[in-house]
Amino acid sequence: MGTRAARGFGQYSGVARAVERVGERWALLIVRDLLGGARRYSDLKASLPRIPTNILSDRLKELQEAGIVRRVPSVRGGYELTPLGRGLEPVVAALERWGWSVLGDPGEGETMSADALGFALSTAFRPDAAATLPPTEYVLWLSGAEPPVAVSAIVVAGTLDVVAVGSGALPQPRRRSAHEPVPEAVLELELTPTALRALLAEGAPRANDDGPFAGDAELLARFVRTFRIDPVEPSPGTARAAGAAVA
Repeated sequence: MGTRAARGFGQYSGVARAVERVGERWALLIVRDLLGGARRYSDLKASLPRIPTNILSDRLKELQEAGIVRRVPSVRGGYELTPLGRGLEPVVAALERWGWSVLGDPGEGETMSADALGFALSTAFRPDAAATLPPTEYVLWLSGAEPPVAVSAIVVAGTLDVVAVGSGALPQPRRRSAHEPVPEAVLELELTPTALRALLAEGAPRANDDGPFAGDAELLARFVRTFRIDPVEPSPGTARAAGAAVA
């Protein structure tokens, strides 16, 4: 059975056309995971455990037909983003920032995959601040995740290289930072998702389920300067304009 054709909105509009292409349920999460590199069908299914297999197949076919995703001949069952698809990165990053403003605490059964954790760090990364700091590797583990979820984020001279690590990690290509000197400073943190949110969104550690937050104070301060997701708030001018429109 062929995939369902995208439903049109009858609008000659950039937003309408974009939503026709990537507005279906799960589509942008597939794009988010593929922003981390090529993934096999099984990798995508593992990262999005609640997606039905038939829906994942349909979304991949729809994204291919839209020119956003393509097959990777060198990877059996593999998919990657096309240049058009990679152009969605700032859009997905903006949604990630906005979403952190309404994230709240994890719901029952909600998890965070390594791809989601890595993308959150990429979105929170502040290259200008990082450029003034010594090379550092940050290894973040999410406590209680099964299979284990962990990423290594190497920051060198204002650049970020994030890969999944640990027994649950996917095979990764050679790191972009492989030719750089390995950072001598390493901060390893084990966090609950709630503690991670406090660290990225509030810039301060908070007690987690396993006891007080622990870590090297200097390197922790370096992490907070390097990674931050500010809440999305309307500017005063926007708020006044909205009020005037309602009046």
